[in-house]
Amino acid sequence: MSDRLSVFKTYKLYVGGKFPRSESGRVYEVTDKKGNWLANVPLSSRKDARDAVVAARKAVGGWSGATAYNRGQVLYRVAEMLEGRKEQFVREVAESEGLSKSKAAAVVDAAIDRWVWYAGWTDKIAQVVGGGNPVAGPFFNLSSPEPTGVVVVLAPQDSSFLGLVSVIAPVIATGNTAIVIASEKSPLPALSLGEVLATSDLPGGVVNILSGRTAEIAAPLAAHQDVNAIDLTGAGADDALAKELEIAAADNLKRVLRPQPVDEVDWSADPGTDRMTAFLETKTVWHPTGALGASGSSY
Repeated sequence: MSDRLSVFKTYKLYVGGKFPRSESGRVYEVTDKKGNWLANVPLSSRKDARDAVVAARKAVGGWSGATAYNRGQVLYRVAEMLEGRKEQFVREVAESEGLSKSKAAAVVDAAIDRWVWYAGWTDKIAQVVGGGNPVAGPFFNLSSPEPTGVVVVLAPQDSSFLGLVSVIAPVIATGNTAIVIASEKSPLPALSLGEVLATSDLPGGVVNILSGRTAEIAAPLAAHQDVNAIDLTGAGADDALAKELEIAAADNLKRVLRPQPVDEVDWSADPGTDRMTAFLETKTVWHPTGALGASGSSY
């Protein structure tokens, strides 16, 4: 019989590539489906939310300016790190969502595969949504996608890992930076994901993860003037909150991805490209080709 004491894990926020405790010093208890205590996690404050915006804004230039191929390499590295820590995530998903170990393992495998899938899209999405446009005149007309900027993501409440990956990966794959509000009742996989991101070549500030009361954190972020877009997925079961956040987001014309009804969301289904294109802008450039003669362009 061993008499050693177990070392309990201290869960922290992930902001700007670092692991701070909440500025407020508050924590709240996270329990499993049977009400058993799992951990104390930080209860983020408005100050934590503002710090996350500063970190995300600082990271925009470097991340959006990286080549699409390089972003794909970084995202693939994240998948590698997730694979290496799969056992931990299986345990956390099983406890958080009340799943058997085998079902939790299937969820984690699907989440890792989903991350790889988005990593493969980084240098392909521009070919799908951009291109040359036909013009009646001596011009080239080329459209190309560009990232929107800083995106706030309300993570799904009931899919603590597969749903989480499905809303984070498409945002950063296209060059945006993200502030993620983890599932209020099942935040442990999200906070552990921060530890993976910190050791997988992803620059600090590209993804920032906050835990706590979704409504409390989301309200100041929806109204923040330095946030460019917001994904309301995690407010899907609360119509009043979703409407409140959408109204707040209108103040500086943020892009808003409205939530689907919770019972209509299947995170295991083919995600398509909609979540990537939701946070892309289209830049169109005109360029003269020179004089047009009888034989065509002289350019």
